[in-house]
Amino acid sequence: MKPRCSGKLMSAAFMLAAGFGTAQAADIPVGHLATTSGETSRVAEIYGQGLVDAMAYINEHGGIDGDRLAYESVDYGYDALQAVATYADWRERIHPVVVLGWGTADTEALVPFITEDEVVFISGSSSGHLTDPTGRSPHTEVPAPYNFFYGPSYSDACRGLVQWAAEDWRATRGANTSTFLQDLTPPRFVHMGDNHPYPNSPREACADFARDLGFEVLDPIRYALAPGDFRAHCEALRESEADYVFLGNTSDSNVALVRDCAQVGVNAQFMTNIYGWDELAIDDAGEAGNGMVWEVSAGTWNDDVPGMELVRAVSALSDPDGEVYRPVHYMRGVCTAFFMRDAMVAAADMEGGVTGPNIRAAFEQMQDHVPEGLEGVCLPSTWTPEDHRGSTEVVLYQSNYGFGQRAMEEIFSTNIPLRPDWLGW
Repeated sequence: MKPRCSGKLMSAAFMLAAGFGTAQAADIPVGHLATTSGETSRVAEIYGQGLVDAMAYINEHGGIDGDRLAYESVDYGYDALQAVATYADWRERIHPVVVLGWGTADTEALVPFITEDEVVFISGSSSGHLTDPTGRSPHTEVPAPYNFFYGPSYSDACRGLVQWAAEDWRATRGANTSTFLQDLTPPRFVHMGDNHPYPNSPREACADFARDLGFEVLDPIRYALAPGDFRAHCEALRESEADYVFLGNTSDSNVALVRDCAQVGVNAQFMTNIYGWDELAIDDAGEAGNGMVWEVSAGTWNDDVPGMELVRAVSALSDPDGEVYRPVHYMRGVCTAFFMRDAMVAAADMEGGVTGPNIRAAFEQMQDHVPEGLEGVCLPSTWTPEDHRGSTEVVLYQSNYGFGQRAMEEIFSTNIPLRPDWLGW
């Protein structure tokens, strides 16, 4: 089995096959902001391949009530300005009803434009700032009525990690109290990540929750999204005596960090977000990454669940020989595309058909929805006109590497409450 993705995501032939340049009147235009270059490209390309394969599968199996998805994928290089420029081109040329996006900086920058144009934007970014459609939250600077994403927000995922850490601290200290301050020395928590919208997105919300649980929250430690020499950052982490460390960057950067921290003797529990770790990171980090705890919001490649039959059929479109192992981000991309499909199918039955406003309304009518055929792979999701936190179920895995073999197991799950004061945060 090949452990990497196929790398065929953005070929010119695939873009032509998607239908652009020959689009018919009944085609449904979709823009795909992909990232096959830039600091987060390793995980972005896996996620994007899931989107592209799923859209191709949808087209091969009837499309949207017989209408094809005419999708154009553009590598914007994880550059928010380039993403805005690409969208400006699309709004004049192809008039998309949906944009499938990626990063936090670019998604947040595009909120005013897609809101004005009434275009549904489904992002890879799970920034909590995108969850308030009405602007009623005091945390909301710009309402995001046309923004959706699959899975828990970065903030809720981090809250889930902190909740696990609180239970882990009590279990490892032999205490059975509800708060640390009664019997235990408070554990130290630190956020690490680049000074960038993506790692910063959950920082304040997660730190606030950590304080509520009795953690001592330390000053953040910055390290770059691009892999580098992080020994100085690891020295600072070791000197801080932090017990639990949230890594806000993607997996390439995190692998470099945990390797360097192992060399300088850091003794802390690392935790990270949905894009901060995966099967490839386990292999690359080796024993230095043992014990990493991270959020996984969809099924894994070897899961024995009904929905994996459809996932493997989707995967076969770019890997007909079945040789490519698909990391967790691929399933997240597949789930995202099929939620979009279901919203479009519902919109097709509304007056006006498959338009941005109708797709938005279809999303906001979903209740504990799982796309048909993906049972056990995708989380049940609910969006409403007042709240775009589609899921607050946080599932955590822990990784291990030994004797040349990777292992990952589910260790914890929780449902974060839909607190009004956490909306948009």
